[in-house]
Amino acid sequence: MKKARRTAATLTVGAATVAVLLTGCAPGEDDGAAQGPITQDQIDEAMSTPTELTFWTWVPDIQNEVDLFEAKYPDIKVKVENVGQGLPHYQKLRSAIEAGEGAPDVAQIEYQYIPSFVLPESLLDLAPYGGDDLSDEFVGWAWNQVSPGDEVWAIPQDVGPMGNLYREDILNAAGITEPPATWDEYAVAAQAVKGTTGSYISNLGATQAGQMIGFFWQAGIKPFGYDGQETVSIDVNSAEAKKVADYWTELIQADLISTDVDFNDTWYQGLASGKYAGWLTAAWGPIFLQGTAADTSGLWRAAPLPQWSEGDQVSGNWGGSSDAVLASSENPIAAYELAKFINTDAESSMKLATEQFLFPPQVSVLEDPAFVDQESEFYGGQKVNELFAEISQTVDTEFQWLPFMDYVYSTYEETMGTVIAAKGDIGAALDTWQDQLVSYAEDQGFTVE
Repeated sequence: MKKARRTAATLTVGAATVAVLLTGCAPGEDDGAAQGPITQDQIDEAMSTPTELTFWTWVPDIQNEVDLFEAKYPDIKVKVENVGQGLPHYQKLRSAIEAGEGAPDVAQIEYQYIPSFVLPESLLDLAPYGGDDLSDEFVGWAWNQVSPGDEVWAIPQDVGPMGNLYREDILNAAGITEPPATWDEYAVAAQAVKGTTGSYISNLGATQAGQMIGFFWQAGIKPFGYDGQETVSIDVNSAEAKKVADYWTELIQADLISTDVDFNDTWYQGLASGKYAGWLTAAWGPIFLQGTAADTSGLWRAAPLPQWSEGDQVSGNWGGSSDAVLASSENPIAAYELAKFINTDAESSMKLATEQFLFPPQVSVLEDPAFVDQESEFYGGQKVNELFAEISQTVDTEFQWLPFMDYVYSTYEETMGTVIAAKGDIGAALDTWQDQLVSYAEDQGFTVE
């Protein structure tokens, strides 16, 4: 018999509902369950049997990669559906799972939300299907996001290792000829840039939890932990986290860093106009910026994040997603093969990187001259892909998430975001956020370490 699973109860996280916590043997727990590794004969039979799969994803034009899959497996037809991005996607996915009908076979899921689907056992463990044989095909930290233990819950699709995009012309005008290598140097540069040019060296999005968590990740902070069962760890206000918070508080209160809400028209205009002399962002940022501030082509450059200790080379991650197979899929072998193909087939994974511009976690793409040797006119001919490929090797492998990240993000916006926007004490806000997260976890029946 499989281990007992949690069913029936629900918790509300933000505007989403997640099945959680009541423990007991689920009905039909042996139905379709993998009884040991899937054999090649089973795979051959499944892939030659007429089958229709449904794939929920927000990646533009991913039908191109699906076409490659269908050409290889002509008996398998895939219906690609975009049901929304962000909260709408997860709301519909959880509603379908809870209703017991309408869920896709394969769904795109961001890394931070995987535990919230693992908790109610909504995802298929892909290890018996061959998923555990894929670990060497991806950078280690990305693989750990989908397989923190023996199980494999998804296949990595894209990642967001963080770096520093900056306006070389504005920094040069302030007498800065090299990007700051340390956070101490960055603070000095921020003062020079503001005093000389009037620009902010960068913007800390007031409500952008992903960016702040990425800074924590780079600093080696472990704010979240989850054992896959009923125990979580929450430590967003550790001494190390407060060091990061105090750093940004000082720069913000000195009016050297802006706190504009990001990803809106005002922020886009700031990038295009030179209000911001840089953007501390992820590997998906270079292409995004190129489309947002086209008139500044040739003025931007890319560099690693500044380091807390001189000589270090470490980074954090902001964003990225995976393709997971739902436990409810009636065609788990074909569904797994689709998720695997999209993200490991050489042509498909290269298309994701060079046509959809998703930054790759695949080692083969990160080492391919066709990807890393591209020179970007927008960045003065710099090989930006090569730089972020190198940065991708420096991300801490052990970072984890809580099984209720929807709530984590929503309370960040309400609590942390309000304080950052008001140029208040971010460290004190971390204490409030810590109390909120611990209380919520305990109210939902988790043991908090």
